[in-house]
Amino acid sequence: MTATEHALELVRAAARAASEKLAQQIVAFDVSDQLAITDAFVLASASNDRQVKAIVDEVEDKLREIGAKPIRREGERDGRWVLIDYGEIVVHIQHEEERQFYALERLWRDCPTIELPADVVSHD
Repeated sequence: MTATEHALELVRAAARAASEKLAQQIVAFDVSDQLAITDAFVLASASNDRQVKAIVDEVEDKLREIGAKPIRREGERDGRWVLIDYGEIVVHIQHEEERQFYALERLWRDCPTIELPADVVSHD
């Protein structure tokens, strides 16, 4: 099983939004074979709490423009790791220290990566 076309559309929109707010290390994984609850994860990081919030706001704005509303949001108060659950995809915006510590890429390394559009730039 692979991520649906709608999920891939959401992944691309979320990745573009993160890129516009200068996110670092933007990657996406197709987790549909591993998890029944979602098709894809988008991971992005930022160097400070304020930038985490700016990326979260931009992702939510851009996905709202294409009709997607989050089912739930966690971690916003701390600004260190915000998870936005859209059902088909889950977006993780992490402070770079949390990104290194939790190393979600290691957990999902057996899942295929989703190729992101050329205009998505990781600002490392």
